[in-house]
Amino acid sequence: MKVLMTGSSGMVGRNTIAHKKARQFEIIAPSRQELDLTNFGLLNDFLLETKPDIIVHAAGKVGGIKANIADPYGFLLENLTLGLNILKAAKECGIGRLLNLASSCVYPRNAKNPIEETAILAGSLEPTNEGYALSKIMAIRFCAYISDQFRELNYKSIVPCNLYGPFDRFDQNNAHLVPAIINKIHDAVVSGNKTVKIWGDGFARREFMFAPDLGGLIWEACERFDSLPPIMNAGLGYDYTIKEYYEAVGSVIGFKGDFEFDLSQPVGMRQKLICTKKMTEWGWSPTTELKHGIAQTYEYYKGLEH
Repeated sequence: MKVLMTGSSGMVGRNTIAHKKARQFEIIAPSRQELDLTNFGLLNDFLLETKPDIIVHAAGKVGGIKANIADPYGFLLENLTLGLNILKAAKECGIGRLLNLASSCVYPRNAKNPIEETAILAGSLEPTNEGYALSKIMAIRFCAYISDQFRELNYKSIVPCNLYGPFDRFDQNNAHLVPAIINKIHDAVVSGNKTVKIWGDGFARREFMFAPDLGGLIWEACERFDSLPPIMNAGLGYDYTIKEYYEAVGSVIGFKGDFEFDLSQPVGMRQKLICTKKMTEWGWSPTTELKHGIAQTYEYYKGLEH
């Protein structure tokens, strides 16, 4: 099976390509320099030339809460452009199957936990990442409209929970929660600081899945695409408090100090736990325990230049 993977240089793309199941597929993974997804004409020509059996759309502008607050325009514009271009080009080139990678930020901020797939557009979004969320909602809906209107095409979406793992971003301005904690606690240990600050009160809850587990799911979805639901959450089915993530990272790295809470900083939604009923009924679940995943991620982090 020939698979076109967009976003091959991002965390999801790199973990997916590095997964052992990737060897079973013929993978086309152009870099941004090789294929500009914002250029519809070039993208259309590329699809006509390569003729993939399925497209896995994992490209996007991503970042943590700081980055989303600072640039909602950029997150909306770039991700909307990428999503609509790849979906329109796939449709016009007659690519029969497409797997769209979304994000759990598409769900309303006050949605009942665990959040089911039907909750999309059922309420207002979390303001801190609304631009990014809107772009992902558009792509999900576009997949559904294409599949409903053009029966020969089958475009589906997976909605993962938050992710962490190798190939992540660790700088404080762009990192998501877990890699930001790894960077912060590592710096504290190296510098001898006995205190690490936590944004908010530490009681907000988040669900983070190890990115290589998602990579395995993506390949299984390619193999069993016809049985995959049109939209399916992918996550742990349980969550941890922000404080518990700090404690887990501290345990792995060996931090012996204390945590302080900065109540002046935004924390986003109090809880965002997705419902994994469809996922388990489909027959898949992640396998990596939190501290084991953090340890692997920290090993990758230590190999980077700081």
